[in-house]
Amino acid sequence: MMLVTSRGTGRWVIPKGNVGPTASLHAAAAAEAEEEAGVCGALCPVPIGAYRYRKRRGSGASLMVDVDVFPLAVTQELDDWKERAERERRWFSLADAAKAVDEADLRELIQSFAPAQFQLAVRQGGRHRRPPGHPAKGNSMFAWFQRLLPKTGNFFELFEAHAATVLAGAEATARLLDGGPAGKEHIREIIEREHDADEITREVLKSVRATFLTPFDRASITALIGSLDDTIDEMQAAAAAIDLYDVSSFAPEMRDMAAIVVDAARLAAEAMPLLRDVTRNGERLHELTERLIRIEGHADEIHAAGLKRSLQEHGATDTLRFVIERELYKHLERIVDAFEDVADEIDGIVIDHA
Repeated sequence: MMLVTSRGTGRWVIPKGNVGPTASLHAAAAAEAEEEAGVCGALCPVPIGAYRYRKRRGSGASLMVDVDVFPLAVTQELDDWKERAERERRWFSLADAAKAVDEADLRELIQSFAPAQFQLAVRQGGRHRRPPGHPAKGNSMFAWFQRLLPKTGNFFELFEAHAATVLAGAEATARLLDGGPAGKEHIREIIEREHDADEITREVLKSVRATFLTPFDRASITALIGSLDDTIDEMQAAAAAIDLYDVSSFAPEMRDMAAIVVDAARLAAEAMPLLRDVTRNGERLHELTERLIRIEGHADEIHAAGLKRSLQEHGATDTLRFVIERELYKHLERIVDAFEDVADEIDGIVIDHA
């Protein structure tokens, strides 16, 4: 399998690009293969699968992109092609190609293209699949026994993944409040990050119900992931209000509050891995939660100053503008308040377990 390097980061990827207004998907795929990798051949018009990845825009937004993947049997390698000077191309075995790419979905797609795995997938998806509710003979007792075995779940990985998603949403929120023409892209990223966080939250709640042994009591786990999820829910609410009212310029106090949101998200992201060993990391966790609470108080002061400025500047002459800004300040304050709730939940875990 041939891979090419990306122009921005130099990582190994497959040739891909945007589809023109009149081109079919497979024709666009063939054109990208020739432009980026300098290869031509017989391209099947039926995709073998799809994957998703985040693409960094020039504005700084990191947006989700869906990619349909088509198999092309290479019959010609060009000596010269459009992006020859910008990329490296290389043939890999399927196993090495899967290891070389960063995207997990693309890695699985490459692995499934191997003959043995492809045949296995066909058998699993074919008519010989066992009907639902009909376990294989001799396996029902073993399956029942497996369900009784203690499980600890992957809660720490999920906490860390959620905190990383919240941090990405906070950074997108800060870029949005910087103003500029790319506001719609930042709003879209915040919405996507909120959806990602919801998926993680659902996985945590599902794991709580299915797990025999949890690292903390179930109430602490659900409260922590719930408070984390509230932070990015409020970011989405702020982005929705900005989109609804079509706001493109923001007061300095709003930008200061957005910077506090980013700092709070970073503190939460630092705290999550430390929960793996609360006894050893209790002191550092307490320092982080202290700072979260301290910056929440500072955010209250900025919120009050911003509202006062908005009232003075717009209260008598542009009431609608004042009402809109008051709502935006309310959402920003709620984001920071939600991070204070995260700090309270972490403190509770430290008190109970350290």
